Amino acid sequence: MQDYKELIVWKRSHDLALSIYKSMSEFPKEETYNLVSQLKRASTSIPANIAEGAGRFTQKDFASYLQNALGSSHEVEYLVLLSKDLGFLNLELYNTHTQNINEIKAMLISLIKKVRN
Repeated sequence: MQDYKELIVWKRSHDLALSIYKSMSEFPKEETYNLVSQLKRASTSIPANIAEGAGRFTQKDFASYLQNALGSSHEVEYLVLLSKDLGFLNLELYNTHTQNINEIKAMLISLIKKVRN
């Protein structure tokens, strides 16, 4: 068990979730229960899975939760692309989110490898 708040990947994914929440203020109201809801759930799932996995007793369990976080990061990546293509996110915000997501994915992959060995 370890303190998830000390993990850089948790801090980065928490910041991403906050940024995603803030960027959805301009989304159409009719997307509140569709795309907005899905983006909120997926973006918070990344740091939530890291936190839950860090509280497990085995490295195998921790790696499994990190794998879930990685899956959620791929989901967020697609939902951000969809949001841009629908005209809900401007290109600058899309590029920022995408860069952050790619960095988080790389960090998760590295941590998964480390935990599994």
